[in-house]
Amino acid sequence: MTASGINAADLAMVPQSARATMSALPEFSQVSEDDGDEDGEYTSLADAVADQDEIASSEELRCLAGAIYFEAQGEPLNGQLAVAQVILNRTKSGRFPTGVCDVIKQRGQFSFVRRGQIPAVSPSRSAYRTAVAVAKVALAQAWDSTAGKALYFNTPGNRPGVRVQKVAAIGNHIFYR
Repeated sequence: MTASGINAADLAMVPQSARATMSALPEFSQVSEDDGDEDGEYTSLADAVADQDEIASSEELRCLAGAIYFEAQGEPLNGQLAVAQVILNRTKSGRFPTGVCDVIKQRGQFSFVRRGQIPAVSPSRSAYRTAVAVAKVALAQAWDSTAGKALYFNTPGNRPGVRVQKVAAIGNHIFYR
């Protein structure tokens, strides 16, 4: 075991860009899922991310991974998961579109979206491979996000234009509901 709680053999499966953040990850409760490791539970978010393959096999997964990549690359894994959780929360809120890609491509919501399209990202980039793995964890609900029921996030000093309540501050983002 390393300091992050991940086996050294498993660490090789995690992109280099994600490894640096793992040692600083706090422990949070996990959601038991049959898709997880042998006994259905992960001991850390890093374990859950390491257990995912790097293939973005569906349009929903590609959209969510793209949003994580453009909005949260370089953030700790729990910050990347929180960005994904906001998008998933929006699909269930009744105030936003119900599809993951539709939420992301909604006009004026994400600055990286251009003309309703998510820019292409090379699947060989380690930060994108990490984003794919985090997106899979989020879609499988394999780990509880500290962002909880947040519907918005922003950088410090850029509060959303609606009446909101702060839920969490993770990395360079503040999450609101």
